[in-house]
Amino acid sequence: MEDQRGLRDNVECTIPKDDGISASFVGFRVQHDNARDPMKGGIRNHPEVVYILLFGIFRNMDYDEVNALAQLTTWKTAVANIPYCGAKGGIGCDPGKLSISELERLTRVFTQKVHDLIGTHTDVPAPDMGTGPQTMAWILDEYSKFHGYLPVDLGGSLGRDAATGRGVLFATEAFLNEHGKTISGQKFVIQVYLDGKILIQIRLI
Repeated sequence: MEDQRGLRDNVECTIPKDDGISASFVGFRVQHDNARDPMKGGIRNHPEVVYILLFGIFRNMDYDEVNALAQLTTWKTAVANIPYCGAKGGIGCDPGKLSISELERLTRVFTQKVHDLIGTHTDVPAPDMGTGPQTMAWILDEYSKFHGYLPVDLGGSLGRDAATGRGVLFATEAFLNEHGKTISGQKFVIQVYLDGKILIQIRLI
């Protein structure tokens, strides 16, 4: 595989909304590094992930944040000795203001524009903020139209829904172990702030 670092692909996705009016959104896929073979990383649907083009109105693109998240995945997988590297991407949209059919059309158009960048041996998308199993099923179905993959079972990765929370648990256990404590019998306060960014803070009581 050709060494690939810092690839960014911007795509404009125009769809008809349910009311018949056309709307255009911009998405991109950032691929940080493929030195350890396939890249992996989430796809977000959020207005602050990328800029949005809607009726000629532009918003600023926060490319640095998405690029940093792609890099973080590279480092995390390297530290855990998992043979993947980092990627990240998404579409600048507010999924809460789009119907299910509009989200499906948008996801499929996005996939049409980036299908040659993703795949099991190149870059594996995953759910992230504003996306989920249904989004991944739409991506896989649209991707299959170009590459011929039609698996019978779309079960996905076992444990994916709880993976982030389980990671918080493991990190907390490791922290307590360094201080000679166990998680059993401890009391915690967990704070989560969500406004375009996520902050998780855990405090022992």
